[in-house]
Amino acid sequence: MDRRLILVRHGQSEWNLKNLFTGWRDPGLTEQGINEARAAGQALKQRGWPIELCFTSALKRAQVTLDLMLEEMGIANMVIVRNQALNERDYGDLAGLNKDDAREKWGKEQVHIWRRSFDVPPPGGESLKDTAERVLPYYEKEIVPRVLDGGTLLVAAHGNSLRALVMRLEDISPKDIVKLEIVTGQPMIYELDENGKLVNREII
Repeated sequence: MDRRLILVRHGQSEWNLKNLFTGWRDPGLTEQGINEARAAGQALKQRGWPIELCFTSALKRAQVTLDLMLEEMGIANMVIVRNQALNERDYGDLAGLNKDDAREKWGKEQVHIWRRSFDVPPPGGESLKDTAERVLPYYEKEIVPRVLDGGTLLVAAHGNSLRALVMRLEDISPKDIVKLEIVTGQPMIYELDENGKLVNREII
């Protein structure tokens, strides 16, 4: 029985391009981001897997990425579950700021700590630990049982919400997970056993 989970970070957003902290702000995709989403859909279409169910966040850059992938795969009338539990990490007071301007205001070292530590949040925002604490219970309750029922599920989300999932799936330590870069528009395919443990991982 197939038990397959596909994770895809949204295509490049307008604020990715402008080097802005985004978080829960809601910019759209760039032309490159649209192309990345379509390419991801084309790559998945070649695999020929029937998609049972899709999950995404409450933010449009992830939702549009998912819609474009499904369009390229020729899938219509798909059940899509949208939930803010899968939203990007909330960057709080950093949201909307250029990353270089933030370094000038708070100092390069402090901004690096906020971006790359596991449990130090920026002012008014979430750490990766905080993000994981909302993503993982949702994953365990809503996603894992459906994967274990069999078939292929597709999740379109964000760099940090996907980091939380990859941390659980690949048993990566808090120290090492912050070093993991998740590329926009690149499907990560996880094959799971009957207990939800990782059997195989592939990036396409």
